[in-house]
Amino acid sequence: MNMKPITYILLFCAAIVIMPACNKKLDVQPQNNLTADQIKTSDDVIAILFGAYSGLQSPGAFGEGYILTPDLLASDSQVIYQGTFTDYLNVNNKNMVSTNLVATNLWGFSYSIINLANTVIDKISLVDSADRGTVQGEALFIRATAHFYLTGLFAKPYSDGNATTNLGVPILLKPTYVYDSTKAGKPARSTVDQVYTQVINDLLAAIPLLDSNNVNYGATVFSAKAILSRVYLSMGRYTDAANQANDVINSNLYTLSTLYAKEFNNDGNTAEDLFAIQNTSQSNGGTSNNGLTTFYASAPSGRGEVVTDPNYFNFFEASDTRGTFFNIGKTDAGATGVAFTNKWMTFFKTIPVARLAEMYLTRGECNLLTGASIGGVTPLSDINTVRSRAGASTLSSVGQQDFIDERFRELAFEGDRYWTLKRIHQNISGLSYDDNMLIMPIPQSEIDVNKNLVQNQGY
Repeated sequence: MNMKPITYILLFCAAIVIMPACNKKLDVQPQNNLTADQIKTSDDVIAILFGAYSGLQSPGAFGEGYILTPDLLASDSQVIYQGTFTDYLNVNNKNMVSTNLVATNLWGFSYSIINLANTVIDKISLVDSADRGTVQGEALFIRATAHFYLTGLFAKPYSDGNATTNLGVPILLKPTYVYDSTKAGKPARSTVDQVYTQVINDLLAAIPLLDSNNVNYGATVFSAKAILSRVYLSMGRYTDAANQANDVINSNLYTLSTLYAKEFNNDGNTAEDLFAIQNTSQSNGGTSNNGLTTFYASAPSGRGEVVTDPNYFNFFEASDTRGTFFNIGKTDAGATGVAFTNKWMTFFKTIPVARLAEMYLTRGECNLLTGASIGGVTPLSDINTVRSRAGASTLSSVGQQDFIDERFRELAFEGDRYWTLKRIHQNISGLSYDDNMLIMPIPQSEIDVNKNLVQNQGY
């Protein structure tokens, strides 16, 4: 694809405006200013696609919210919030209200991303024929990913057995300029099952359109398969999850980083990254009041507001390098001698979203649960592949809890624990996995303008 970054950035600035309010944490509302008649050329459409990627990079998505929010919700033995922002503290303590700004911005940014993806799909006929399939595939991938994270954070888990009746989130498949402003034109919440079905359909449609490699760090066929594997896993469709993970592994396009520490704080993707968010000093998920590094890095580099729970270190053998991938620092509030993960310690570095290590753990656990041998390897081999890279001892036998614990060692501080505990019906902070307080409230501001929305129970 022939990219013209400067042109696209300028066009994108006209497409989406983000207005932070002074001295108000995360009071950031995306405003889509595009009208249909402003989109006239292939370059215009690709600029909007870049805008959707920029949305994924934002604090309302993988730049912070899609990773930090589930970490705060599933904080047991993982993180402790020691910051000064009440909305984040309330997420950590599971006592949110419907005006919580974390929830408001997750919702607003996610639907802004979806709207941009929908605009690309709506205007796909304008794209040059050589690029059209890839552009459409990337837009479908982005739309699916945003819907998936929205549903996971704002609705009961698929695993509770009531997915066909539990309310999910509104499914938006057209850009906002298509919908009218009447009550009838405002979307209601679909069921969890309906949203998952749409996510799967979008990813399956994206896979044959996407390239195997993307020199611009965009989504590839294996990015889509990795997210699809994650979707199937959360549904308990273990054979399907294993098959998608196996396709990624057997592509032979990816390898584990030689050392665990080399997988993080990089300029650009590693050989392990299936999909990752690129950050630069000019384009990033936040530097002062927003972003993963702002929260997770020790002061004064960051704010040092998300510290590691001391119980987390009980999960490691002495030889496991993941148990020492930390630094001792201080919080912005002045607490000293506390541990911070090294995963997000440096500003303007790549944020891994899906990694090859996860695919090994998914394939292994799914084969264990189904008694299959997808990929022709044993569950023991898959878990030991991940453990060996970290210097952990080789297991001689394996059960499901071994995979659960291994995911916690490998994928902690990346948002995975929330999804895993809900999938296997384990309590979180003394709450049942499907407790009302373990999902975000539908933002009150959205309910005020859309009477078709129904609030989550407990709010």
